[in-house]
Amino acid sequence: MKYTARNAKLWKPEFGFTTIELMIAICILGILMAISIPSFSSWVPNYRLKESARYLYSNMQRAKIGAIKTNSDWAIYFDTGKNCYYLCSANGDGDWSTTDNNTIVEKIDLSQYGSGIGFGSGNATSGVPGTPLPAGNVSYPDNGAPNTYIVVFNPRGTGSGGYVYFDHRENTTTYAVGTATSGSISLKKWTGSAWE
Repeated sequence: MKYTARNAKLWKPEFGFTTIELMIAICILGILMAISIPSFSSWVPNYRLKESARYLYSNMQRAKIGAIKTNSDWAIYFDTGKNCYYLCSANGDGDWSTTDNNTIVEKIDLSQYGSGIGFGSGNATSGVPGTPLPAGNVSYPDNGAPNTYIVVFNPRGTGSGGYVYFDHRENTTTYAVGTATSGSISLKKWTGSAWE
């Protein structure tokens, strides 16, 4: 049929895919997925580990600002035995031996991140900055109770110095979050040979 203005309504161009074109597209998509899934599954634990380290970094900032703002000590209480830590504000008594007599602002359970995230030094061979790795994966002062450590920020924004080490069960990446006695807070990643 010859195309003319009169029979334009009858003529329709053909759109769509043939079965062979569709099968080729599905095969290509399958190959791309087979290549990307292994790298994605190794990426997820490292992403979650980085997220947990960044959240501790922000909670340290929060404790420092809270101490300055309220003119009282704030602390982060680490319990490596329970794989968690607490952000606490003091009730003015200065006793940090437990969290019972202080206000718990937030409890952070590291298992909420999945992927086996916890306190650990992973594949790191030295602590920050070039110090030996601490036995409990936290270099802050021992709090008296087993597996508990504490970093305290005072109203001037300064406090105890030390680091907390995080890893995941694959031990391919390690992060260290810590403070200097001057109150500066840092987040570091183990590169395989040094901290950056």
